[in-house]
Amino acid sequence: MTSSHILTGRYFMNGDHACAEGAIAAGCRFFGGYPITPSTEIAEHLSSRMPQIGGVYIQMEDEMGSMATVLGASAAGARAMTATSGPGFSLMMENIGLAAMMEIPCLVVNVQRGSPSTGLPTLPGQADVMQARWGSHGDYGVVAYAPWSPQEFFDLTVHSFNVADRYRIPVLLLADEVVGHMVERVEIPEADKIPHWGRKRPIGSKKEFKPFEAIDDDLVPPLAHAGEGYRLHFTGLTHDERGYPDMSADTHQVLVSRLVEKINRNPKDLIRTETFHLEGARIVVIAFGSTARSARRAVRVARERGLPVGFLRLISIWPFPEQLIRELAQDVDAFVMAEMNLGQMIREVERHVEQPVLGVNHAGGAMLAPEPILEAIEKVANNGSTSSR
Repeated sequence: MTSSHILTGRYFMNGDHACAEGAIAAGCRFFGGYPITPSTEIAEHLSSRMPQIGGVYIQMEDEMGSMATVLGASAAGARAMTATSGPGFSLMMENIGLAAMMEIPCLVVNVQRGSPSTGLPTLPGQADVMQARWGSHGDYGVVAYAPWSPQEFFDLTVHSFNVADRYRIPVLLLADEVVGHMVERVEIPEADKIPHWGRKRPIGSKKEFKPFEAIDDDLVPPLAHAGEGYRLHFTGLTHDERGYPDMSADTHQVLVSRLVEKINRNPKDLIRTETFHLEGARIVVIAFGSTARSARRAVRVARERGLPVGFLRLISIWPFPEQLIRELAQDVDAFVMAEMNLGQMIREVERHVEQPVLGVNHAGGAMLAPEPILEAIEKVANNGSTSSR
């Protein structure tokens, strides 16, 4: 990556273009995808930018093939990504599970729209968050982020590539149509200001190298690239440390437990949140993505009216910040969970607290406005559950 590849400076651009430029700034040099609203601007932008910087852009015949090309490019050493929306995300799930099993780092961007099925192709939704966690079959660790602005779409794209490389996982970036298509100022820093974690690389004898042997406490094996002279065997089957299929229950237990635990034991690297006005708050509003913009406005108005309310913004959806939620619950009387679906993340909050959790929901198609969130705050405050201590 050279500084000439990066469009350093301040721009007004939509979120999809910010994501594409974030990928370039992060060192992505391969995009494999298939057009789908409202993520198409990412692919369209990269179709012209990748040739300019010596990268590769491939439009495949469908989303299944797109995801397969991303895995192949990453296994050969490239930072690789794709972008899609709900129906395409569903089609990619089998190969996302394959990426988790083969521990191939990559980025999958899902600009969410109204769903299910074809749904509302040009309008927003936030109903893919549980699919992101459980969409591909089996147990594996998941990391997913949700930007609330074009600037954060840029920043989280860079961060997602770093996380993918460090932990040898597919990372999911869950934007929504509002963030993908809104135009705001985006500041792109100089190349030397952009963090680059890199992949853990093998050392020692190539003959003795085991591509799935995790020798460090982070449980992440070094990654050798195809064509470097190492003996590599990638398979979706349960495999031993050499990558060879092993159908024993004991091997399966060790392998799958490690795929989960390498995420669970590293929350400081992976979990990101932002808080507003939590001092003295008796009510906490939780939201993510574009809905968080409305939630912040509702919280500001509520505080102007003297209500003891604070705000927690989820930047990382998965892993879920359960420890933080439990800590907040020690001093809070109630929670309000606002999301552009009919109630998905609210269940995660309810799992970790004993206080009442009031959901503010809409199935999608329009941005969730501040007013219903404010009404929920006032309802909780007026029912007597926010008594002072």
